[in-house]
Amino acid sequence: MTTELTLLYDGGCPLCLREVNFLRKRDQHSRIGFVDINASDYSPEQHQGISYRQAMGRIHAIQGNGTVLKDVAVFREAYRLIGLGWLYAPTAWPVIGPLADWVYGLWAQWRLALTGRPNLDQLCNCRLEATADQTR
Repeated sequence: MTTELTLLYDGGCPLCLREVNFLRKRDQHSRIGFVDINASDYSPEQHQGISYRQAMGRIHAIQGNGTVLKDVAVFREAYRLIGLGWLYAPTAWPVIGPLADWVYGLWAQWRLALTGRPNLDQLCNCRLEATADQTR
């Protein structure tokens, strides 16, 4: 079954998991697919070339037609699909949109530290090492 939106999420982030669980519960018609980028089998080739580093740095989603969404646009579309689009609709407005993207950018920059996780370089290095170990 093809979904209307595939949301790439960090399964190691407790706040991200809370959001994903909320969206899953509200997604009565299975319109959203979820892909854990922390899974060992995450493949950028299967997800519009979005690398682990890119996906860990900022939230991404892929629409059914292949269009890649980033940042607040991901939430705007996901909430629209679960019938709560009005919550994020103002983020498409001229003044509020750039402000929302700026606030999200701050969150994305500090998310790992705020959730007690290693920084992005450390996570990427660990992933690279794990991948190398699997191929040996």
